[in-house]
Amino acid sequence: MARLKEKYLALKPELQSALDIKNVMDIPAIDKIVISVGAGFAMKDNKLIQNIEDTITTIAGQKASTVIAKKSVAGFKVREGMPVGVRVTLRGENMYNFFDRLVSIALPRVKDFRGVPRNGFDGRGNYNFGLQEQLIFPEISYDSIMQIHGMNITVVTTAQDDKGAFTLLEKMGMPFTKGGNN
Repeated sequence: MARLKEKYLALKPELQSALDIKNVMDIPAIDKIVISVGAGFAMKDNKLIQNIEDTITTIAGQKASTVIAKKSVAGFKVREGMPVGVRVTLRGENMYNFFDRLVSIALPRVKDFRGVPRNGFDGRGNYNFGLQEQLIFPEISYDSIMQIHGMNITVVTTAQDDKGAFTLLEKMGMPFTKGGNN
């Protein structure tokens, strides 16, 4: 079992009292983590798309999939069927392992890191933030990448509101910026 999952199970009573929750089934938890990369810059280069997919697969510890355009958009020079991104959805053990590596290893490696922004909540208890490059993950070798790219990470929680999600993520070790309104 993941170290972070054990930490979450130990935090449940603390979360219940901090959020004033009466029913233990209402205690927020992380449901899934989605890692996505918009690869519009690499639409015509299949090798680059494959490299991005391999990179995200290595970071996530689970096979990533290529996102295909459903419609043609002339303004963006996108044709139906072209690859436009890469994504992977993590649940269970893989999710906790990724979150632990993200919080304890990858984020502290960001240059001039002051914390992740507090304004990434969507109003329904989910948190989104972006990373500028994939090189902050130690499993990625600089020689194996063709182009530096960022990624969006979405942490989906079972919390009903942003306050519950913020408290959950903060207690699980997410390094938020100081100050703010949450």
